Amino acid sequence: MNFSRALLTGILALTTATGAMAQAADFPNKPVTLVTPFAAGSGPDAVLRLVSDKLSRLWNQRVVVDNKPGGGGFIAIDQARRAAPDGYTLLQLDSEHIAALPHLYKSRNFVTLQHFDPVASLFRTPFFVAVGTDSKWKTMSDLIAAAKAEPDAIVYGSWGVGSPGHLGAQQLEALTGIRMRHAPYREVSQLFSNVGAGDVPWSFASIPSSQGIYKAGKLRYIAIAAPKRIPQMPDVPTMAESGGPASLEVNSFVSLLAPKGVPAAIKAKINADVAKVIADPEIRARFDTFAFEPLAWSPEEIERNAQAKSKVYGELVRRGNISLE
Repeated sequence: MNFSRALLTGILALTTATGAMAQAADFPNKPVTLVTPFAAGSGPDAVLRLVSDKLSRLWNQRVVVDNKPGGGGFIAIDQARRAAPDGYTLLQLDSEHIAALPHLYKSRNFVTLQHFDPVASLFRTPFFVAVGTDSKWKTMSDLIAAAKAEPDAIVYGSWGVGSPGHLGAQQLEALTGIRMRHAPYREVSQLFSNVGAGDVPWSFASIPSSQGIYKAGKLRYIAIAAPKRIPQMPDVPTMAESGGPASLEVNSFVSLLAPKGVPAAIKAKINADVAKVIADPEIRARFDTFAFEPLAWSPEEIERNAQAKSKVYGELVRRGNISLE
């Protein structure tokens, strides 16, 4: 009796595994939708459209980008949550949507990775400390000294409460003991226009978001919040080289996630195919212009990196009493 039951269990498991592999081999056999909270024309959107074009050729199926900006990312998240867990609807999120949202929206009781599984990584972007070209600050030492001399007087801008620019500045405060004031902006372009004009003394900045003002000669980068310089900006010193805290790293990574329940074989196929696409020379060249670092993480690596960020963000949100409720 026990032998018969074990045999039946084994047959069922084999049948299920065989069915899942066949399903994955057939994937996709209809259009795939990539939902994103990023606005059309943004850096993450530009990357996603490149990836979608390459995937559509690889899969011989339409891959559609569906922009759903606003609501702190929840408009896109809610749409993707309603989709069937079959791999045909994927969600592009950055590490802050994954790791910071649960701390910023406590009353929603929403933990991103309880509803979505990481499937494939796309890229990571570093952030620079940007000041106006006429700023008297040449190094992080200058900025920190000014903030220490006038607690709560120095203003920094960011592209929103809970953004990497906001949380990165919170981390700078925690590491140096300085206190500053935060000016969140709704429009990224307006933020860097104001930094360039000197209306806001400084902000964290990525290359794609600030390159227009930078190329116009109105912005200067005094440090990259990373342990190494990057080839795209070889003259910009690291945080430590500029006199800032060596442990301060400010970056964001972008991934594709799927509603919980997608078969493992389909997730594995998507991961492998996205990694293949990310290795394409055309995409690598575009990444280079943005200083995006291509990533080929496994789902487990995405989750591990997200959990590490969640720990840091949770502490910063509590320390700064930050909320988006």
